[in-house]
Amino acid sequence: MLRSMRSFFVIVVAAFSLAAPLRAEFKAGSAIVDVTPKEFPVLVNGGMTSRSMDTVKTPVNARCLAFSDGEESIVVVVVDSCMMPRDLLDKAKKIASEKSGVPVDHMLISATHTHTAPSCMGALGTDADPAYTVFLTKKLVEAILAPLETLKPARIGWGEIDAGDYTALRRWVIHPGAVQEDPFGNPTVRANMHAASNWDNVIGPSGPEDPMLSMISVQTVDGEPIGLLANFSMHYFGDKDISADYFGLFSEGIQERLAPEDTGFVAMMSHGCSGDIYRRDYEKSPDRRSKTTIEEYSAEMIDLALTAHESIDYHRPESIAMAEARLDLAYRVPDRQRLEWAQRVVEETGDRLPENKAEIYAREQVLLHERQRTEIVVQALRLGEKISIATTPNETYAITGLKIKAAGPTDHTMVIELANGGDGYIPPPEQHLLGGYNTWPARSAGLEVEAEPKITETAIGLLEKVTERQRTDRRPGHGPAAEHILSLKPRAYYRLDEFNGPRAIDASPNHLDAIYEPRVLFHLPGPQSSSFSKEGENRAAHFVDDRLRVRIPNLVDRNFTVSLWFWSGSPEESFDGEVEWIFSRGHDYGSDTTFDQVGITENAEGKRVLVQTPTGDRILDSEEVASIERWTWNHLAFAREGDTAKVFLNGKHLSAATTSTPDEAPETFFFGGSSGNENNFEGRLDEIAVFGRPLSSDEIQQLASP
Repeated sequence: MLRSMRSFFVIVVAAFSLAAPLRAEFKAGSAIVDVTPKEFPVLVNGGMTSRSMDTVKTPVNARCLAFSDGEESIVVVVVDSCMMPRDLLDKAKKIASEKSGVPVDHMLISATHTHTAPSCMGALGTDADPAYTVFLTKKLVEAILAPLETLKPARIGWGEIDAGDYTALRRWVIHPGAVQEDPFGNPTVRANMHAASNWDNVIGPSGPEDPMLSMISVQTVDGEPIGLLANFSMHYFGDKDISADYFGLFSEGIQERLAPEDTGFVAMMSHGCSGDIYRRDYEKSPDRRSKTTIEEYSAEMIDLALTAHESIDYHRPESIAMAEARLDLAYRVPDRQRLEWAQRVVEETGDRLPENKAEIYAREQVLLHERQRTEIVVQALRLGEKISIATTPNETYAITGLKIKAAGPTDHTMVIELANGGDGYIPPPEQHLLGGYNTWPARSAGLEVEAEPKITETAIGLLEKVTERQRTDRRPGHGPAAEHILSLKPRAYYRLDEFNGPRAIDASPNHLDAIYEPRVLFHLPGPQSSSFSKEGENRAAHFVDDRLRVRIPNLVDRNFTVSLWFWSGSPEESFDGEVEWIFSRGHDYGSDTTFDQVGITENAEGKRVLVQTPTGDRILDSEEVASIERWTWNHLAFAREGDTAKVFLNGKHLSAATTSTPDEAPETFFFGGSSGNENNFEGRLDEIAVFGRPLSSDEIQQLASP
C-alpha cells in the first residue's frame, strides 16, 4: 500500500511539472567590433562644410549587448558615429536576421553622435563616404551577431546619478532687439545655439536640461560584469582627428575600472536627448567646463557613474519584450519662391561642394523637394518588469526625453536618440516658432512641425505595448506652498508645470483652465522647488512675446487678487523706456487702458521697477524694496478692492491707487503680456493664482515667503 502511494505521488508531481510552464532563463552577452576605417582619407560628418581626415586618435567601435529570455531575443548596438541612415541600418539588420533568426524589429542600433567619426550619411555640406558605408554595413552585421554567441545566465540592475554639472542648455532665447537672420535672409531667429555667449543678446535658456546619468548594468548570476549600457544627455565634447569623443573614453574607462583584465565585459555610452544640450553652462560666468579637457571631463563622468554603480540592486528578469513602429512623415519642403532661389544657387555652385551657409541650405531645399516624405523608426523594449528603453531616430530636445520618461510605465526608462536612423532635429512645435539652426529645413532638421508630438506619442504607446501597462504621470505633487495657496480657495490656480500647451490646467477645484498662446516654452526651473513641489523640481513656463489667457467670471463687486512669481529675462538697459507687461485685465487686443495692468521697466538709475496702469506711467518704486534682479524669482501680488488697487513686490506694499473701474469690467485675465498684446513680458512665470477677494497684507506676505 505504501509503495503504491509513493508511485502515485511521483506520478502526480511529474504530471504537475510537465503542465507548469518552466521559468525562462534570462541570458545576456556582449561584444565589441572595431569599425575604424581601413581606407584614408575618409569623409567625416558633423560639420557645416565637407571635411576629411586621415589620422586616428582613438578607435571607433560598435559596442553590443544581447538579451534573451528563452523565447525573445533583443540586440542593442551603440556605434561611434555621428549619425547613420535608416536604409543602411535596415540592410544590416536584414542580413543579420537571416543569419541569426532574431527579428529585425528586435534590433536597436544607435549612434553616439561623435562629430569626429567617418561619414556614412549625407548631411549639410558633407556626403557619405562610399567606401566606409560599405565597410560599416558589413561590420554592423558582425556587431549584431557577435553578442548572441556569448549569451550566459545573467541578471540586470538600474543605476542613476545627477550629473547636472556636466550638461546644460546650448539653445537660448534671443532678445527681440537682437533677432538674427536665417540662411534665407529672413529675420526669424529668436532662439539659437550658443547665443548666450553674449548675455546682452539673450533672455534665457529655451528649455530644461535632463541631468541624469543612467545605466543598465548586466552581470552573470555570480556577479561578474557582462556589460553596462549608460545614457546621458550631452551633445558631444569635441575632439581632433578620428575619435570616439567622450563616449569612447567613458566606455574604455569603465571597462578598465570594473574589469581590468580582459573578461569580455563591454561598457557603452548611448546618446540621451541632446538636441539642445551642450557641456558649457552659459548661466555661469565663468564656466569651468569651458576649460576642461576631454580627458578630464570623461574621467569625472566615469567617477560619477561608478558611484552610482556601487548601489545597484540586481534581479533576474522573467521576460523581455520589444516593439517597433514605422511612421510616414512629411518634410518641410520649400515653397515655389524658395525653391527657385535654391535651384539658382545650386546651378551656380555647379559640381563643386557647397562652401557657405547659403549654398549648403540651397542644396538642402532641392533635396527636400525631391524627397517630400520619409519613413522613420521608433522602438521600445522592456527588460523585466522594472526597466524599459524608448528610442527616437532624431536629435531630440531634452524636454522630449523628459516627457517620455515621465510617462514610462516601468520604474526606470532610458531614452536613446539617433537610433535606427538619422532623421534630424525634432524641436517641439513651439520651438519651431522661434527659429534657429535646429529648425532650418534640411536633412538635418527637415521633418514636419508636428513630428515631435507624433514621435513622442508613438514612443510612449510602444512602452505601453511592451509593458502591457498604462502610462504614468510623474509630475511632482503639491508641496506645502502650493497646498497653502489651495487652502485660501483661489478661483483658479496655474502651476504651469505642463510639458506642452495649449492648456494650462487649473489646480483648483473650479476647472478654469487657461490657454497658452503659441510662443510659450515649457518645463523650465521655477521658484522654491521644495516648497511648491512635493518631490522633484518645480517647473515654470517661459513667455516669448505671447501670453496665457483665461476668463474668470463672476468676480463679486469687482474684487480680486492676482498672486504670481516672475523671472525677468531681458538684458540690462534693453527696456529703452518701454514696459514689459506681466499681468493685464481687459479686452483681447483692446486699446482701452482703464483696466488693470502691472509691468516691469527700468528707472532712470537703470534699476528694474514695476509700473502700474490705469494711471499709465505710475512707477512703483520704494527704497524699502530691493531692486528686481535679472534672472531671479520675485513675487508679485495685485489686490483690487472696489476702486482701490494695491501692488505688492516680494510681500512689500508698493502703492494704493484710487482708480475707477466700470461695473462691467472685463473678465479676461492675461499673464505674460498686455490685453492689447503689445510689449509683452520676456521671461518666466509660475504659480499664478487668482482669488475672488482682496487678500490681506498678511496673507500676501505669506504667499511671498513660501
